[in-house]
Amino acid sequence: MSEQNQKLTTASGRPYAENENTQSVGPRGPLLLQDYILHEKMAHFNRERIPERVVHAKGSGAFGTFTVTHDISQYTKAKLFSKIGNQCRMLARFSTVGGEKGSADTERDPRGFAVKFYTEDGNWDLVGNNTPVFFVKDPKKFGDFIHTQKRDPRTNCKSPTMMWDFWSLNPESLHQVLILMSDRGTPFSYRHMNGYSSHTFSMINAANERVWVKFHFKTAQGIKNFTNDEAATMKSQDLDHAQRDLVQAIDRGEFPRWNLKIQVMTEVQAKAFPFNPFDLSKIWPHADYPLIDVGTMELNEVPANYFAQVEQAAFAPAHIVDGIGYSPDKMLQGRLLSYPDAHRYRLGVNYEQIPVNRCPYMGRNYQRDGHMRVDDNGGSSPNYFPNSVDDIVVDQSYKEPAWSLESTLADWYDRNAPGENDHYTQPGWFYRKALNEQDRKNLINNIAGAMKGIEGPKKDMIINRQLCHFFRADIQLGLGVAAGLGVDVSDFMPASQSQSV
Repeated sequence: MSEQNQKLTTASGRPYAENENTQSVGPRGPLLLQDYILHEKMAHFNRERIPERVVHAKGSGAFGTFTVTHDISQYTKAKLFSKIGNQCRMLARFSTVGGEKGSADTERDPRGFAVKFYTEDGNWDLVGNNTPVFFVKDPKKFGDFIHTQKRDPRTNCKSPTMMWDFWSLNPESLHQVLILMSDRGTPFSYRHMNGYSSHTFSMINAANERVWVKFHFKTAQGIKNFTNDEAATMKSQDLDHAQRDLVQAIDRGEFPRWNLKIQVMTEVQAKAFPFNPFDLSKIWPHADYPLIDVGTMELNEVPANYFAQVEQAAFAPAHIVDGIGYSPDKMLQGRLLSYPDAHRYRLGVNYEQIPVNRCPYMGRNYQRDGHMRVDDNGGSSPNYFPNSVDDIVVDQSYKEPAWSLESTLADWYDRNAPGENDHYTQPGWFYRKALNEQDRKNLINNIAGAMKGIEGPKKDMIINRQLCHFFRADIQLGLGVAAGLGVDVSDFMPASQSQSV
């Protein structure tokens, strides 16, 4: 860098010398309005904060490399997966969901797990969580659910009453609630947790054959969680524990890695699946749909500037590449619209021109103008299509095959109607099979501790309604939580069983 470029200047390039003292009438006199440097500094300072994310506000990110290790070309024609050894640069962002930017990294909360692949065929975003399911399965419920995780409109405090009231009225949430209330709800660090697409996506191969897929990122560092007490202790010691852990690990050269795997379901299998395969509150059992190895993600670069490269990063499940497609997953369908819309509000309509979001292999389109357009805005080329002037090619090989839909009737279907209302089998599996004895004890203690915060005249109604869900998932789970809350279980048990208890 030349000496000229190292001079202190304004954003317009004017060199100046007084960066600490404002021009005044005498050493003790009033300040002069003409000191433009004061106004420049204060006006910019007042505008440094952009709107924080509505959810996933507190997060950490790092760059790295994704490497294809196994051949899955039978499922997808995506260029990234065309041969073993292919690599691309990528960005991962981890986050808590419900807290504000200043909240603690160890809060009991799902963790966001978003990955941006900078591929030769465009940017591909996988936007998921560290859990394979979610609380609700229809996007109309999403805003209401998030409101219960934020602050009470009267007290401006987090409210266990709001949370448990909503969960007790939405039994589809039970699977995710059990995961959240287990020690998986307080991961030790971002390096020691798995990531999931959660949603069902599709893959399309060179023959235009479609299969349904779920993506799993398995941590190579091993799963490690805090207990509730350990998480509370760390919260008092370091609010940014997970952020610091990620940065320091990469700085030490201990690059965290995850192995990407997929589950595959054919369209025929989907029609015979005992649950709705596109229901975000359900999993696909691994015994029936085993994990298939794909590749390895390694994070090896801490962003040079957090705001520029993490805070301004914009991930959207709508951003797919050729060979990857959507599915009828209703929550996914809602997110396809809401995520880009949120980015346009938070970062502006041209958010994809921000360097961290810009595709390195960007082609051309007809989008023009808008706030903060920072390239040549298409120059003098036409801003309409079709036209008789430019040479932009529409490549028909990228056209997706048609979907075969099961109905031609559009209606407002109750997603908890018969055939869609088994909210208890899979949570029961999780309690009995995924957790060991100590994990189950911790889960029950965590639930009881959280539900003791329920207040108000509807307290007993909310507690009893939620206990019914626990009993339906597993009798021992219901008994344990009821005992922790000091609730008489006889109202929840058949007479023969209540007498034996």
